[in-house]
Amino acid sequence: MPRITPCLWFDTQAEEAATFYASIFRNSSVGKITRYTDAHYPGGPEAQPGKVLTVDFELDGQKFTSINGGPVFQFSEAVSMVIDCKDQAEVDYYWDALLAGGGQPSQCGWLKDRFGFSWQVTPVELYDLVNDPDPAKARRATEAMLKMVKLDIGELKKAHAG
Repeated sequence: MPRITPCLWFDTQAEEAATFYASIFRNSSVGKITRYTDAHYPGGPEAQPGKVLTVDFELDGQKFTSINGGPVFQFSEAVSMVIDCKDQAEVDYYWDALLAGGGQPSQCGWLKDRFGFSWQVTPVELYDLVNDPDPAKARRATEAMLKMVKLDIGELKKAHAG
């Protein structure tokens, strides 16, 4: 059965990003690092022999590859990673860790890390609150979420309850 491995395109920060991400998530590691050689396609300064080409890494069991491909492509919110958090302590931990070093908070639990990659730091309780069979409760929880930057489970529950 084939494995699906997300590949993240960086300008020149593939190894730095992999190391940063692996330091945040438990059961994570940086694996094989390949380097540009004279045999690779000649390109910009990121493609000089000896510089990092790709980095394999794993975040809590999920395999990833990152590549230093130059400034051709940039990340956008069209692709993000969702972190399902069991409680507010996990929300706070991942939120703070991913913003460290120059990340930018957005809204509704979204942020961009210092590499410009988007993450959704989401308490698992949110799904039940905004999908409550009672439309008034679901609407209140949704409206509260839409006003938040980092998601606050206590405030979401309070809004849900009315």
